[in-house]
Amino acid sequence: MATVPVRPLGLTLLPISLLETMGTIVTKDELRAELERQAQRYKDVYGGEVITYAAQPDPERKPWRKKASLLDQAFDKEIEKIEKDLSSKAEARAESA
Repeated sequence: MATVPVRPLGLTLLPISLLETMGTIVTKDELRAELERQAQRYKDVYGGEVITYAAQPDPERKPWRKKASLLDQAFDKEIEKIEKDLSSKAEARAESA
C-alpha cells in the first residue's frame, strides 16, 4: 500500500522515499512534527525564516483554452483591416518613390 504525501501550507513536500522510511503509514501529527523539525533546522543552519502560504488555485478559465468572444473576433478583424491599410499605404509609397 503506497502512501501519498500531504502538502502542508508553504513547506516543501517530503520526498516519498522519506515518507516510506518513516513507516508504512504516516499520521498527520508525525508529518507535522517532521516538517516543524525541518523548518527549525533550516532556521538554525541557514538563518532564514520559513514563510507559510496557501497554494494558489488553478484559474477557472485557462486563457489558452478560451474560445474567442464576439468582441475578440471583431477586434481581430479591425486589427487585420488596419494592418492591411498600412501595408497598402507602404506599397503605394514604395511604388511612387
